[in-house]
Amino acid sequence: MADTKVKAASKASNSASKAKTKAPQTAEEQQVATPPQDDAAQPVAEQAKQAKTASSNGKAAKKQRAAAEPAFDKETYMKWFESMMLMRRFEEKAGQLYGQQKIKGFCHLYIGQEACVAGAVSALEKGDKFITAYRDHAHPLALGTSPNALMAELFAKETGCSKGKGGSMHMFDKEVGFVGGHGIVGGQVPLGAGLAFAEKYNKTGKLCICYMGDGAVRQGALHEAFNMAMLWKLPVIFVVENNGYAMGTSVQRTSNVTDLYTIGEAYDMPSEPVDAMQVEDVHNAVARAAERARAGEGPSFLEFKTYRYKGHSMSDPAKYRTKEEVEGYRQRDSIENVRAVILERQYATEDELQAIDDRIKAAVAESVEFAEKSPFPPAEELYQDVYVQADYPFIRE
Repeated sequence: MADTKVKAASKASNSASKAKTKAPQTAEEQQVATPPQDDAAQPVAEQAKQAKTASSNGKAAKKQRAAAEPAFDKETYMKWFESMMLMRRFEEKAGQLYGQQKIKGFCHLYIGQEACVAGAVSALEKGDKFITAYRDHAHPLALGTSPNALMAELFAKETGCSKGKGGSMHMFDKEVGFVGGHGIVGGQVPLGAGLAFAEKYNKTGKLCICYMGDGAVRQGALHEAFNMAMLWKLPVIFVVENNGYAMGTSVQRTSNVTDLYTIGEAYDMPSEPVDAMQVEDVHNAVARAAERARAGEGPSFLEFKTYRYKGHSMSDPAKYRTKEEVEGYRQRDSIENVRAVILERQYATEDELQAIDDRIKAAVAESVEFAEKSPFPPAEELYQDVYVQADYPFIRE
């Protein structure tokens, strides 16, 4: 959160923070890997070439960053490693349990995209609100929700964070500032603007970060929310997690604009692309946007260029992309990037990192046991949490 220790402040200059449109691309921005096209839009050989290029571009961008960005300390890297490993191990176990039919319904895993959340959490403050779509297990984990409560929710048990009523796509935890988990594509975008409006109206000094998938940017509600957010200078950070595919269809086949961050230009909204396979880049971009929001300068739009290793959901075999493409992005894995820095700077040894991993695996195993032993909600729970007014007269059993 805000107490993350950074050796040098990652603040943009006054002129940059007041810019109404994106600045000209730096060399690093130009090297942010563009998510791939699918088989119908691009030959297999070209996909493999693109994945290889993405890997080399990522390495070049990393060298540039090392010279330009402030260095983060040991505590920050260790927090990132532990947080992202918890997301990864939890999601791996969720996928396994889904295959065993212990988790029902839909299930969308976050494996590969962990830096999108870890870097944002470290850049923001306690009390800021997080809202996202239905790929929503990782966000509350990073914010501090118990793995037990999340796993129980996946099992539809009454000890779950949504009392067993939400399941995979509708996680909520008010205590940590996580406002869902929303199943309607793009439906959370105006809600995010509304949350930001509440923070501004109540003069809390807090903000809302609103995540969406790349498919959501073609929803009309996004444009209405963008216009309102800029008009009223709402403290909201809009984030599109562009993993290259809206379900199984590539961005190139569904959007005339493929550099999605440029959509913000129509509203004079500060917008930029972010290499979201690098948690440092995510932290810095979110910190800049947060500074603008808290200064009363309004919203920002960040395009997190990322990649999911699994299909859109557990029912998606992901045959629209090649093994070479996936492997190319695995070579840029955000967790492995952090691990490499930790080892290089001697913040921890391999054995110490393995001990962290083992502890996380044990916590995830404990969450499964907790979920399996927890009861299902009683039938009368159907009538609870429908209206704020407890004695609302139009509920009939």
